[in-house]
Amino acid sequence: MAGHSHWAKIKRAKGANDARRGREWSKLARRIIVAAKLGGGNPDENLSLRYAIDDAKAANMPKDTIANAVKKGAGGLDAENFEAIVYEGYGPGGVAFMVDCLTNNRARTAPEMRKIFERGNGQLGASGCVGWMFEQKGVFTVSGEAATEDNLMEVALDAEAEDVRNDGDSFEVTCAPQNFHKVKQALAAANIATLSAAISMIPKNTVAIEGDAAAAIVRLMETLEDHEDVQNVYANFDISEETMRNVTE
Repeated sequence: MAGHSHWAKIKRAKGANDARRGREWSKLARRIIVAAKLGGGNPDENLSLRYAIDDAKAANMPKDTIANAVKKGAGGLDAENFEAIVYEGYGPGGVAFMVDCLTNNRARTAPEMRKIFERGNGQLGASGCVGWMFEQKGVFTVSGEAATEDNLMEVALDAEAEDVRNDGDSFEVTCAPQNFHKVKQALAAANIATLSAAISMIPKNTVAIEGDAAAAIVRLMETLEDHEDVQNVYANFDISEETMRNVTE
């Protein structure tokens, strides 16, 4: 789980400036539009829309912006046609990457992804080239101050979570995707706040990286995430605590 947890720590340490926050809202709005278009505008009946709205609220997106995105997707306003595409490839040090995109122009996005990988000393690969290295899981990050390990483990495992891991200053709770909402409700009922909650692609094995390669991986992650079509980036790197401190300074 190192790629997921370490990248989450790096992002929290670096924080988000206004420009990056604006891009995040734009991406979340696009995700809401697509979810509403595919499954309707009622989040009680559309799980994908519910999760998208929850993430938008967690990012402090204004209520009116969320409502307008739902209307666009559900047919209340004109909406662009977006399609979901996953790009796969390799970064420095042989680190595997999966990049989730929502695009209204596949012919534009594909070459832009290829260029980003090449400039980052990586290579865009064929569909399926690294997908087998990852598995889908629900992942919750809980601050070490929000709960004791014993309490968190009791609540999470009772809700059919698979594992609770102490990650130093925080905990990571993982579950099967179908149990994500159940675990989320259980944590909320126990007043255990989460730093993040998402259904993610988790690496089955990791690649240890240090020094210049680690810095290059972080730059590639940031460049990919800054692209307007990119929703999520997953990678299987593992870095030491010392290296993590260096790349966040």
